[in-house]
Amino acid sequence: MDPRTADLTTVALWEGGAAVRLAEVPLPELKPGEVLVRVRLATVCGSDRHTVTGRRRSPAPSVLGHEAVGEVVAIGPDGARAVDGHRLTPGDRVVPGVAVACGACDRCLAGRTAKCRAVRKVGHESFESEWALSGTYARHLVLPAGATLARVPDRLPDELAAPAACATATVTAVVEAAGPLGGRRVLVSGAGMLGITAVAAARDAGAAEVVVTDPDPARRGLALRFGATSARAVDEPVGLVDVAIELSGASPAVARCLDVLDVGGRLVLAGSVAPAPAVALDPERVVRGWLTVTGVHNYEPRHLGAALDLLDRTRDAVPWRELVSAPVPLDALGDVLAGPPGTAPRVAVRP
Repeated sequence: MDPRTADLTTVALWEGGAAVRLAEVPLPELKPGEVLVRVRLATVCGSDRHTVTGRRRSPAPSVLGHEAVGEVVAIGPDGARAVDGHRLTPGDRVVPGVAVACGACDRCLAGRTAKCRAVRKVGHESFESEWALSGTYARHLVLPAGATLARVPDRLPDELAAPAACATATVTAVVEAAGPLGGRRVLVSGAGMLGITAVAAARDAGAAEVVVTDPDPARRGLALRFGATSARAVDEPVGLVDVAIELSGASPAVARCLDVLDVGGRLVLAGSVAPAPAVALDPERVVRGWLTVTGVHNYEPRHLGAALDLLDRTRDAVPWRELVSAPVPLDALGDVLAGPPGTAPRVAVRP
């Protein structure tokens, strides 16, 4: 019997609507391949705000949260490995991936584990299910066998590493889908957390120009500090581009991205994760212009490792700390989720 079964941990239990309360619950005995992680720092993704306000459906009660960095406390029988093949040991600092896939269905075998037919997700599971401690708004998190875990580089601060679990890894997948960016003209539509991250990633990948569009002047200013060559309001002209990355999810923005693609251009859609008005597509222009339109939702395990590499490689050159606020305690989470967005794209929570 695992001696921790008598131990308790604290979770922020979301009960529907704006109701969030702290609860003490027992830590489970670990099954083969499971990993117990102590959460060092979590960050609040906008999708969790959408859950609380009713824009996104999620089971209640549950422990929300899917962006975090933590420390391995214990590992179940048979052990577990990180995405780099390293055999995990207690004390390792890690970032968990969002998706837990079966690894055996047709989608997993085709390399689309994020779309596994039996996918489970960190911070998306019912508290009344077998995976009660699935979210990062807690002092401890249990990762099932087969979960993605990436080790954090020693010199990378928690504040930079935590968003890699969702925002940075998703952007890494988006940049991969965009193809080689060396010397290319890139448009980033939307300067939220993903958009700002995409600016830095595109510049790191060698883009010659990165134009950002967003209605918010403060966000446009932030984009310039992250390497954008220009930042414009949504009604200002941007010229032709080789690659457009759409992260706002607004249908007019999607249409505009299509309009500014040069011959051979590629549009990567990643912000359209909720119902929105349809966008007209001129098939003749796609054919004659050799245009490509592709979508990215979530990411694969390799993207999480690449995201941490990006953050570590650029930690001194890019002002990543501006994206994350000073941490608040776990008992302030309800106010954060139900309240207005902060001045930084991410609010940090230190359980």
